[in-house]
Amino acid sequence: MTQIMVKQIVCAFILLVVSISATAVSDERLRRFIGSDTRTEVYAARDVYRHPQATLEFFQVRATDTVVEIWPGGGWYAEILGPWLNAEGSYYAAHFSPAMEKAFFLNSRERFQKKLVSASNLYGNAKLTSFYPPSGRPSAPAGSADKVLTFRNVHNWLKAGYAESAFQEFYIVLKPGGILGVVEHRAKPGTSLEDMNTSGYVTEAKVKQLAEQAGLEFVASSEINANPKDTTDHPRGVWTLPPSLRLGDENRDYYLSIGESDRMTLMFRKPEPSN
Repeated sequence: MTQIMVKQIVCAFILLVVSISATAVSDERLRRFIGSDTRTEVYAARDVYRHPQATLEFFQVRATDTVVEIWPGGGWYAEILGPWLNAEGSYYAAHFSPAMEKAFFLNSRERFQKKLVSASNLYGNAKLTSFYPPSGRPSAPAGSADKVLTFRNVHNWLKAGYAESAFQEFYIVLKPGGILGVVEHRAKPGTSLEDMNTSGYVTEAKVKQLAEQAGLEFVASSEINANPKDTTDHPRGVWTLPPSLRLGDENRDYYLSIGESDRMTLMFRKPEPSN
């Protein structure tokens, strides 16, 4: 073995150690933010169903990434991502657009904006943008995002009729090699589009189809957010289960015993340009 080869092996080993150490530090910091008392108590109580640490690690999110979260709602993941990315990364909260006009969307966005403003020490560098494909305005600059993440939203876009446009925007916003992470209520294989629209459950095949039509490559799936107790055939669809519990006290204990919905966790990648 030549001296040059030895030096190359040593350098490679040092880079590997540095990479592993950086990942360990990043993961530990993420764990601290997940355990922070700055999170809303009722949000933190749902960690048992939503598995934020394992989910973000599966999507390969790093503290230095530019992350676009699509429709963050009340800020469940924002309370983790915003503070975690505040120092070294960049967090885009692509919320409901003012162009959507309905009071529900406008009020939700206003409450979320107040959350960001009221805790500038946690969200000082967060960017509040809009996600509404019919507007033609992207949620972040083209080719800027290391990760685009969306949690339990695909059924909404299917019902609204712009799911294809949504995934096309993800492709545009992602950097080459960037990751799209999708968590969604999972329907049984073969479920019709009509039943998806009424139940809130979507088949894995449909999500993969939407992503692949937009030019994204399927990378991997995980059962992190699976719930085998969920039969997916409830009278009020997915909203029968917690946290919505649309039936009120009717069979409440039974639905609480099931827990939150069975969910797919899928990762896609924007291809690198070929040489």
